Amino acid sequence: MTTTSHEGRTTAADSLAISSGADLARLEELTASMGLDDDLVEPYGRGVGTIDLAAIERLADRPRAKYVLVTAITPTPLGEGKTTTVVGLGQGMRHTGRRGVVAVRQPSLGPSLGIKGGGAGGGYSQVVPMDRLNLHLTGDLHAVAAAHNQLAAMIDNHLHRGSPSGLDPEQVTWRRTMDVNDRSLRQIVTGLGPTVNGPVRQSGFEITAASEIMAALSLSTSLRDLRKRMGRIVVGRTRDGEPVTAEDIKAAGAMTVLLREAIRPNLMQTLERTPALVHCGPFGNIATGNSSIVADLIGSRCGDYLITEAGFSADMGAERFFNIKCRISGLTPDVAVVVATVRALKVHSGRHRVVAGKPLPEEMTAERPEEVRLGAENLRAQLRIIRRHGVTPVVAVNAFPTDYDSEHRAIAEVAAEEGARCALSTHFSDGGAGAAELADAVAEAAEEDSEFQFLYRDETPLREKIETIATEVYGADGVDFSAAAERELERFIAEGHGRLPVCVAKTHLSLSADPTLPGAPTGWRLPVREVRLSAGAGFIYLICGTMQTMPGLGSAPAAESIDIDDDGNIVGLF
Repeated sequence: MTTTSHEGRTTAADSLAISSGADLARLEELTASMGLDDDLVEPYGRGVGTIDLAAIERLADRPRAKYVLVTAITPTPLGEGKTTTVVGLGQGMRHTGRRGVVAVRQPSLGPSLGIKGGGAGGGYSQVVPMDRLNLHLTGDLHAVAAAHNQLAAMIDNHLHRGSPSGLDPEQVTWRRTMDVNDRSLRQIVTGLGPTVNGPVRQSGFEITAASEIMAALSLSTSLRDLRKRMGRIVVGRTRDGEPVTAEDIKAAGAMTVLLREAIRPNLMQTLERTPALVHCGPFGNIATGNSSIVADLIGSRCGDYLITEAGFSADMGAERFFNIKCRISGLTPDVAVVVATVRALKVHSGRHRVVAGKPLPEEMTAERPEEVRLGAENLRAQLRIIRRHGVTPVVAVNAFPTDYDSEHRAIAEVAAEEGARCALSTHFSDGGAGAAELADAVAEAAEEDSEFQFLYRDETPLREKIETIATEVYGADGVDFSAAAERELERFIAEGHGRLPVCVAKTHLSLSADPTLPGAPTGWRLPVREVRLSAGAGFIYLICGTMQTMPGLGSAPAAESIDIDDDGNIVGLF
């Protein structure tokens, strides 16, 4: 068995203790290392600042950093360590004498207080202070919720005042939001009681990360662009089927005002003082699952390497990063790191099943490189997705203490067969030193000539865009649209939205739309149940299967273990 350690050896309490004991650089030191003028950064408590968007123009003449995306194979419900790899790689760059900048999403309170835990990384590969990062930070998510709910309030007031726009109460699509998991609010009825309480209608809540405003904020390139996106949000339709927007009900201006500070990226640091830009957290299933464009525009001028992540696996987060985020930002990636674990590849062999909150099956800890090779069909598929976009891939093996050297060799052999570099990484337990090999591999790959290409053109017919994603990325035989999806698709095309990129909302636990199918399934078709418009964010999204935009709490949510001691110290957070 390998002697390397990993996240399974460090507990949640250890990660919080490590963060609490971190020797933080002063904000002035961080800004100096990035070449940011002091007037561009506003302090926000210990170890946190926000960056003025004026930095984008002021830094425009500087050389652009190598742009590194971190994605993964199809994960187990436990996750395979993308965030820890992003942070570890950033620290690894520093450890090997290179200047790295990290850009990650801002965690939602939903997973932080639910089953998954926070999104700060962990062990010796985390953004600190982790409690600040996982709990409120600078209030960006609450600003998104305020803007979202302000629009909801103005919609109901608009209806109460006679609906001057002709908005049909039965065709309002805008719901409400809050940043905690609460299944009881998925479907509600508003306006009960006297008529002064507004019209009675069915509505519901979604978690803030699933708000279209969060997606629009993450894809905005400036405050002016954000204002336009707020105005384009479609909140419902008239009885004649005409769209009604936030601009039509005069809500977009106030919404943008509430987001005026939230559009500024947050500046933090890793345990080894690598600058970390933390901004936005759009839902990984129904939206892009990437951090913000403005953070990348700034970070790409502040170091030698800008390292960011995309939610879930290459078929989901990376595909959206390439075809939605890069299309808007104009930035193109030089390298894509694909995180793989022995655990996940054994699951993709089809011989094991992992359940969140339960111990791994004992047989999974046996030395079985043949299972790793069998499950590596998923890794091969993910690498081909990266290659399809003209980007150089690097496989990062996130090492676990239950792994065997023979299993690591099996992954390296598969990577070599696919023409990809491969590096073992122990960043969780060893910090930047444990990611030095990965940093060298990424730096080497970044020097290769790349020919980035989108999967489809803007003018490609919408139906063809969907077919291309299904067949060339997921490996499906084709697409089956429900009757309702067909009608919605034709409506959006007729309204002039056919040039928008496409986001497919499907399970993240399989390359297919069926979470029970491991590996790289074949002989299936993508079932599209609904087609929805996210006009403010600027994409069409498809509902394939059942996607809950308001998660529920598990039988033992993380919130049960979180507390505070007499000295005000947080305990139990992970």
